[in-house]
Amino acid sequence: MSIESTLRQRSGDKCELCGATHDLQPFAVAPHTQATVDHGALLCETCRTQVEDADQMDVNHWRCLNDSMWSQEPPVQVLAWRQLTRLARSEGWAQDLLDMMYMEEETKLWAETGMENDGKKHVDCHGAPLAKGDTVTIIKDLPVKGSSMVVKIGTMVRNISLAQDDPELFSGKVEGQSMWLRCEFCRKK
Repeated sequence: MSIESTLRQRSGDKCELCGATHDLQPFAVAPHTQATVDHGALLCETCRTQVEDADQMDVNHWRCLNDSMWSQEPPVQVLAWRQLTRLARSEGWAQDLLDMMYMEEETKLWAETGMENDGKKHVDCHGAPLAKGDTVTIIKDLPVKGSSMVVKIGTMVRNISLAQDDPELFSGKVEGQSMWLRCEFCRKK
């Protein structure tokens, strides 16, 4: 039996968060990248879009969490907890639901792990978003820890990479050496 058919059977052919019956697809719950029975949920297009992009969140859509937060399935609990946590920043009802919600310690750790950098993006000193491959200019002299090297103001760093787990760091080559630098000390070209 495929993962999708197993999830459909588990959910009764409904979105495991809102109960919708259309546009259903398996969704891998971060940090997992493959949807499995243990690490995935069956979600509708509306829920998938809003889980992946908090900027598109429709607050009223998520009132459905009042029911789905009680699911016995850990991936569904994780998704419900994460959405309620995002909503609790501005919605009192979401905080009330969070206060009532119970999860096993291991499930709660999974939920928290996926929220570490929630909503935080890599941005330069002026708030411009940074992307992998960008070129940036260093805006102040930066001494390199553990060496006598100083990355001078005006140094260009090409083809940067972004830290996966820390939105304040990027990496690039300076004078032939790879190093991690703080986003607040660069300006995007």
